[in-house]
Amino acid sequence: MRVIGLMSGTSHDAVDAAAADLVLDGDTVVLAPLGLVGEAYPEALRSALSAALPPAATTMKEVCALDTRIGQAFASLAARADRELCEGRADLIGSHGQTVYHWAEGGRVHGTLQLGQPAWIAEATGCPVVSDLRTRDVAAGGQGAPLVSLVDALWLRGRPGVCAALNLGGIANITVVSSAGDPLAFDTGPANALIDAAVGDLTGGRLDHDADGAMAARGTVHEPLLERLLAEPYYALPAPKTTGKELFHGSYLRAALAAVGPVPDDDVVATVTELTARTVVDAVRSVHATEVIASGGGTRNPTLMGALRRALGTIALRTSDELGLPAAAKEAYAFAVLAFLTAHGLAGTAPSCTGARHTSVLGSITPGRRGLTLPAPGRPAPTRLEIFRR
Repeated sequence: MRVIGLMSGTSHDAVDAAAADLVLDGDTVVLAPLGLVGEAYPEALRSALSAALPPAATTMKEVCALDTRIGQAFASLAARADRELCEGRADLIGSHGQTVYHWAEGGRVHGTLQLGQPAWIAEATGCPVVSDLRTRDVAAGGQGAPLVSLVDALWLRGRPGVCAALNLGGIANITVVSSAGDPLAFDTGPANALIDAAVGDLTGGRLDHDADGAMAARGTVHEPLLERLLAEPYYALPAPKTTGKELFHGSYLRAALAAVGPVPDDDVVATVTELTARTVVDAVRSVHATEVIASGGGTRNPTLMGALRRALGTIALRTSDELGLPAAAKEAYAFAVLAFLTAHGLAGTAPSCTGARHTSVLGSITPGRRGLTLPAPGRPAPTRLEIFRR
């Protein structure tokens, strides 16, 4: 089955589409990567999305417009991915959508909202679309995140020691896999969220991220600011736990800066970069990981990756590229796998990772132009994911 996974993360800057040939061979999902394409959101759409995100107020008209326009952006990229990566023969689309709110209070997640109407994707491609993948896990008492944890667990099972799959998007999360017990997953805190917020504020919106980690590399960590940021109660919560830009946003950083006094611009960026590295490594050490496999946009920041390597010490750090999944596309491939599991009537969650009461088949299915024909049910739940390298 040729499946396209669509993903836009908490940096909300672009949409990625990863295509894969997926086969269920006994208890193993075999994934053959077909490639990745991506497109930045149109500037007007990104500005409207940024203006509507917490802690800003918005209107239902704006939510409706965003749901439509994000859906159209996803649809355009899905159609391109089908043409360029699948020779026009895609069978299924898995769309994560754009997270705009993750309702977490008191250690529980009460709801989650991803925008990007799947009907636009089905109309543009003719393919059935699996979307709204997080809500079912939340309804089952789970955190709804990190939702790629089952894919990580299938992929990394059998590696020696204790392996931590690290995703560095707007928010950082890890999935911990070992032979000693069930996998564990949780959000460690911000990855790029506060770095991007700092750069945007300090440059008056001229820049939206720290390209190549240049500002952080020029700066020096401001210890009083770092200590104040590290005092955030979220870090002490037990796993499973999840967070988002509802907590880690520009106003959050501005409040911390106001409490410590003026800090040079480059030092601010150096400090929030160190915050990401420190909180990730604290989480990695807390689970006694012996290896970290990183993916996501943060892997393109050499200053952040250098800070991680220094803080990890003897714990090995490599990227998912070394194991056959491009770091820039790993989450998009993961949502292709989750859509594939849904189409086969198979669960896409690991309760030990999300805290749900039970496993769940994820998402809602929007039929394509040819109606909806799903594979016969009754297949065994997979226990492994293998990457087939052409």
